[in-house]
Amino acid sequence: MTTEITVPELGESIVEATVGEWRVKVGDPVKVGDVIVELETDKVDVEVGATTAGVIATITQPTGSDVKIGDVLGAIDANGATGKTQTKAQADPGDPAPPSPTNTGETPAGKGKATPVARRMAEAEGVDLAQIDGSGAGGRVTRQDIAARVEPRTRPEPATEPDEGERVFASPRPTPSPETDEREERQRMSRRRRTIAQRLVEAQQTAAILTTFNEIDMSAVMDMRRRRQESFVNQHGVKLGFTSFFVKACVGALKAFPRLNAELQGDEIVLKHYYDIGIAVGAEEGLVVPVIRDADRKSFADIEKAVRDFAASSRDGTLSLEDLRGGTFTITNGGVFGSMLSTPILNPPQVGILGLHNIQDRPVARDGEIIIRPMIYVALSYDHRIVDGREAVQFLVRVKQLVEEPEALLLDG
Repeated sequence: MTTEITVPELGESIVEATVGEWRVKVGDPVKVGDVIVELETDKVDVEVGATTAGVIATITQPTGSDVKIGDVLGAIDANGATGKTQTKAQADPGDPAPPSPTNTGETPAGKGKATPVARRMAEAEGVDLAQIDGSGAGGRVTRQDIAARVEPRTRPEPATEPDEGERVFASPRPTPSPETDEREERQRMSRRRRTIAQRLVEAQQTAAILTTFNEIDMSAVMDMRRRRQESFVNQHGVKLGFTSFFVKACVGALKAFPRLNAELQGDEIVLKHYYDIGIAVGAEEGLVVPVIRDADRKSFADIEKAVRDFAASSRDGTLSLEDLRGGTFTITNGGVFGSMLSTPILNPPQVGILGLHNIQDRPVARDGEIIIRPMIYVALSYDHRIVDGREAVQFLVRVKQLVEEPEALLLDG
């Protein structure tokens, strides 16, 4: 008896996926619960497990295939008829061969833990994952673990200084011919990257996006962090960063200007009286925006813990669909990469996004004197279809006021 391997329910609003990596090949034995194949969606990678014990009888959807919920990916032979069946790719002449299992250092059933990116790197570099202690959540091997293993063996030998004769008479290094110079590389776009590209273009084409700017003096926040950091860490086990201040400031400003926390549906404006703040995170497979639910009810410590956990999960590839669902307003921080100024793009169907940038000491005028202050440029992109320029400017001014007077966050944030 054979059991079909099908595409499961993928989560809210997700109906399609791309076949990522097969953990098994035809003839491999599997047990109930063993991970068989990974599916890439526009939000997270989904692992498909075996629902019955047996051996892999067929693989009908090779890596890179686009599939929908309910599509058949292959089959499991519960009677264990190893080697009596072939994949569709093997049976049809001219079709590409089915993907071979990745060099994961796992059992054939794929018990080992590693992120999809780590497995691809391991296969490309010939690294045995069984020899690596993973640093990710639950001991998963991450991209950084593979890079740390590969880097020492690829580091070039120190160059030796040639003597005077070698400097004069050494022949120049030959220039590679165009026929052998591999200067281009083609890579298949992941489903997440394709979806990101599509949605960003749609946002530009459907929304009337404008951006307004302001600058904020971070002196008060930095002073509070210096004074409170040690006790905050001792009490909560997490550092007091900058993100929690801006999340709280945005909540206060959204309460004052509710159209920035709305959504446009046809001819109706949906005003949302809850504050689910998305925090943009640059993950290996593309930008993701996990959401802090009911941020108005969260403490500074709750927010900092959520941000820390999101960052770790994005590195390990363990963000869940629930982490990414919804959101009423987004904060993105290009300053962590050194950005000085940018114009963020909306995260539809949201109508507002706040961009943070690098904090730098700059000369500013105070009471007729020039002084040095830690300053940050902030940018608010908004949908002009339902948010007027006056509202957008006042929203950003309110964020500025709340961050420059952090005590006010206890009341308005």
